[in-house]
Amino acid sequence: MDLDSITKHSALHAKPSGLILQYGTAGFRMKAEHLDHVMFRMGLLAVLRSKQTKSTIGVMVTASHNPEEDNGVKLVDPLGEMLAPSWEEHATCLANAEEQNMQKVLMNICEKAAVDLQQAAFIVIGRDTRSSSEKLAQSVIDGITVLGGQFHDYGLLTTPQLHYMVYCRNTNGQYGKATVEGYYQKLSQAFVELTKQAFCSGDESQSLKVDCANGIGALQLREMRGYFSQGLSVQLFNVGTEGKLNHLCGADFVKSHQKPPQGMEMKSNERCCSFDGDADRIVYYYRDADGHFHLIDGDKIATLISSFLKELLLEIGENLNLGVVQTAYANGSSTRYLEEVMKVPVYCTKTGVKHLHHKAQEFDIGVYFEANGHGTVLFSKAAEMKIKQLAKELEDKKRKAAKMLANIIDLFNQVADRQVICTTDAERQAVTPPGLQEAINDLVKKYKLSRAFVRPSGTEDVVRVYAEADSQESADSLAHEVSCAVYQLAGGVGEKPQPVSEDI
Repeated sequence: MDLDSITKHSALHAKPSGLILQYGTAGFRMKAEHLDHVMFRMGLLAVLRSKQTKSTIGVMVTASHNPEEDNGVKLVDPLGEMLAPSWEEHATCLANAEEQNMQKVLMNICEKAAVDLQQAAFIVIGRDTRSSSEKLAQSVIDGITVLGGQFHDYGLLTTPQLHYMVYCRNTNGQYGKATVEGYYQKLSQAFVELTKQAFCSGDESQSLKVDCANGIGALQLREMRGYFSQGLSVQLFNVGTEGKLNHLCGADFVKSHQKPPQGMEMKSNERCCSFDGDADRIVYYYRDADGHFHLIDGDKIATLISSFLKELLLEIGENLNLGVVQTAYANGSSTRYLEEVMKVPVYCTKTGVKHLHHKAQEFDIGVYFEANGHGTVLFSKAAEMKIKQLAKELEDKKRKAAKMLANIIDLFNQVADRQVICTTDAERQAVTPPGLQEAINDLVKKYKLSRAFVRPSGTEDVVRVYAEADSQESADSLAHEVSCAVYQLAGGVGEKPQPVSEDI
């Protein structure tokens, strides 16, 4: 490792004095103009991680659902999963190191992680459509090349596509072809086959309106829809030609405001959905005959999927272990329905995709979706092999059910200072600041069928406030009062928290 060369190149990507960052659930995120040094250093870190794992590592340049002026970066581990926790710490240390300490920090990482510097390294890179992303991706490349790493720049990709590319490259193509066309082919073929098996009389014409959040999803879905043109008619809205990224549109807007995105007209019972800026979140919605808006968020998506999976498992007669993983912020009604009506076990973890994903891996089939629409279904290797074997051996209705399960496996891409508030009990109880939990308890008592939680965001420098009550009006009122308590007891630093409220 040529430390002098690294120091020389690092000076071209100088760190702003005093800037402190934390690698969180979604990597680093902040205003784009402050990220150049972070991108260069994450290029360095990706090479070290690749050398240590002897695998391809991914680097995604995006700030997902954040405003267009923001940007961010996250690393993708060998099997398409999120970066290992110990390397999150390395990322934070490296990003915050002052220029004069860069060499020391890099050597410490190599020593702690037992990095073989003679090992070859290969990195794949993707980016979203933000105006800052191309330049920041080049800073990543500068970091990769100064350490002698090899790379492939895929250019514009959704975040799920980059996860797919990493997984494909590290499984020697067994999961799929590590190309955009390979991604389209794998998912569309599974979708078409699944819809053929699940075809219902009267559903001959399937159509879907898609809000693309003026982001990368518009470019990729425009190309991909031709692959399943026979099974689904897709209309695209907010495709980036006029509107601003994530502004008055996208999954986060629809979820938070409980209304359709700007730029999309909805008729009664039309199927509609919204991506976020990097297309790794999705929520569905529709208007009923009376014009009322209905949101199918992550909680409902998980409920629908797990119900469907259980029906198929009962049909084939296999006792595979199905579990749903939620956080304390999941709607209570969805939890009760799954446990009491569908008899599907539900488990609670701390908020954050990495916690949900880890728990879901304990089951034959693990389902998790955050309310914001971020999630997936995981199948263990044993369950996957069993299902695909049954799809060949069983007969009649059982074989059809097994084939549907096999297509579902291929359809899911199985690869997701606020710190003043600390929580415990799966983030349902606030430990600090003192007095906050007591204040929340007192406010909850004022409303029927209510509960409320607060937590530091894993993706933004804000505090999330969640409230649930017997009516939307009560939930909104409770959320507002809790957010005010957070603002007062957390020291009144920064903007007031933006509450998320739901009725039950």
